[in-house]
Amino acid sequence: MRSKWIAVLIAGALLLAVTAYAHHSFPATYQINKIVTIKGTVAQLLFRNPHSFLQVDAPDSTGEMKRWALEWGGAGQLTSQGVVKDTLKAGDSIIVTANPARSSADSTRALLKTIKRPADGWTWGSAPGQVVE
Repeated sequence: MRSKWIAVLIAGALLLAVTAYAHHSFPATYQINKIVTIKGTVAQLLFRNPHSFLQVDAPDSTGEMKRWALEWGGAGQLTSQGVVKDTLKAGDSIIVTANPARSSADSTRALLKTIKRPADGWTWGSAPGQVVE
């Protein structure tokens, strides 16, 4: 009887692990091997957990303005990196790099990789010690 309970507990733990992995599987949602550069203006920063979103207005290849939804780290993670809710404000001109969404239905959604604010030289990179050019 005891071995049955152990088997049930192990199966439950494995199921929970698979669910957590699927939720955090960025390669399933984003084209990790592709980078887009977006030059635009901050519309809004949704600074929250578990994922923050940076809304950026930028022209597409035809000049039509599009609003990008750029997925970022959670508020706790970003705060530990020196980013707070007022770091980026609506109207800030920025240049970002990001991994675009896999789905064509989400053509203006991407996973944020780097940010540069030319006005004051502030930068952020997703890798520790990353130099943003």
